[in-house]
Amino acid sequence: MEPEEEKMEPEDAENEAVLSWSPVARNRLSACTGFNDYAGKKRKQDPKSDAESLARTAEDNDEEDGDIAGELIHDSEEPCNKRVKPVAKGTGLPGFKAPALKRLGQSIQRSISFRTETQPMSMPIRSRQKASSFPRRRSSQLWSDTVDNPSQALSAKEIKRQEIIYELTQGEKQLIEDLNLVKKVYYEPMLKLEIMTESELGQIFGTLESLVPLHEDCLARLEGLRGSEKTVEAVGPTLLQWFPCLDAYITYCCNQVAAKALLDLKKQDRRVEQFLRLCQESSFSRKLDLWNFLDLPRSRLVKYPLLLKEIQKCTPQDHPDEEALPDALEMIQNIVAEVNSKTGEAECQFYRRGLCYPEEGQRVPEIQLSRFIYCHGELKSTKGQKLHVFLFELVLVLTRPVVTDKDGMLQFQVYRQPLPAAHLLLEDIPDGEPVSSGSFRGAFTGNDKVKNCFRVSSRGRSKAQSHGLQANDSFNKQQWISCLRQAMVQSRDREAQASQSGPSSRLSPDPDLYNIAELTINSDVDMQET
Repeated sequence: MEPEEEKMEPEDAENEAVLSWSPVARNRLSACTGFNDYAGKKRKQDPKSDAESLARTAEDNDEEDGDIAGELIHDSEEPCNKRVKPVAKGTGLPGFKAPALKRLGQSIQRSISFRTETQPMSMPIRSRQKASSFPRRRSSQLWSDTVDNPSQALSAKEIKRQEIIYELTQGEKQLIEDLNLVKKVYYEPMLKLEIMTESELGQIFGTLESLVPLHEDCLARLEGLRGSEKTVEAVGPTLLQWFPCLDAYITYCCNQVAAKALLDLKKQDRRVEQFLRLCQESSFSRKLDLWNFLDLPRSRLVKYPLLLKEIQKCTPQDHPDEEALPDALEMIQNIVAEVNSKTGEAECQFYRRGLCYPEEGQRVPEIQLSRFIYCHGELKSTKGQKLHVFLFELVLVLTRPVVTDKDGMLQFQVYRQPLPAAHLLLEDIPDGEPVSSGSFRGAFTGNDKVKNCFRVSSRGRSKAQSHGLQANDSFNKQQWISCLRQAMVQSRDREAQASQSGPSSRLSPDPDLYNIAELTINSDVDMQET
């Protein structure tokens, strides 16, 4: 299942496997469900294809030019995780011995590191996956490594503050490098080799290129704040002036659902799959795939509030930043919430368009009135059939994935009658309960007891329905149950308020629920129509 997760960061992507686009308990800023899960077996590949030649050429050019890709290659080959600049004897901050200062800086850096980011947008529910073995990150440097011989002593709290501001600055620099890398290594070669059309590449990459100048501007502003002793006095006013330009993220993030769906579809093409695989295996990619790079801006966006909160914690009273930081934090939180909300609406519209109705009576109004998706993903029915289930804001819809679109895009055929969330009943079936006659037959192999199952039913305006559903694992099951309960409570509260204030009134959902729709279920078995 795919609960929607705050839907946003490539640095985080390095730590975890691809975040599938769908409902992630959003901090919705997240990503799309893996449509290629439903594709057939991969075709045989030609090792002498143009894609392979280009991938090798791109890597060679990067090394020769000393460009961004070359730097990434060099960094990935570093024998250790961090490059540490030796501090000359007697050059430490007053009150600290050089080794002690470095240890303190490293300890602070570990405590404030935000490499693992929260996940983005509607939650496609995901099963637990084995920890990925990505290569070492690019080398990183501490602020204390850049300090030679400051004229005044700094407290441990101020050193920590400078480390966080330095991490903010370096994060901008690394994002710019990665975005330029994506254009040079992925976009331009695929366009030149005609691996994809310009229109297809435009939909997948969206407005990515327009984000680079924004972050270059931010980087220039932050670097301009560093004084002669490489300290930054006040960062709040600068961020207050720069944050409004991040409204550009609304367009980019709203396109991510459709972009991920098209990318998964194009991966079924042998040339596309081979080119992307060769790039991922090359050292410049740090073992990240194309989608990891495309999701970097979203990840970066959700990281700003975290960094500002840490800076604020280390800012003393009567500091020049004391007044500006709270305003900057409030502004970026509002921007993230707006991007999150708009992305949820775009995701809901995308999947709503992908529904096909065998019967006209299945077009219930709650589907069109829903503004976001709590979660969606794969579940099994009592007969062992694989269903893709969508928990929209106002209705639960069971579907069977079918490829009927003229362009080969995956569509979802509605299975049975949709169940309005306000009329849902939920039953958590304990593991080990004996299988009754006709219950979950065919859903188990050699087992006679249920596991990871729950039942949903409805007794509203239409005839009663009941569906027994099985999740991939206990974690997945709990995600579904949590989202279902929230949907039921919100829908019933909405109906209660509407009955008191008039039929046209609708209760606005809790903004935090926008972040619940991004859990994605990635099945190892191809989805098939049953």
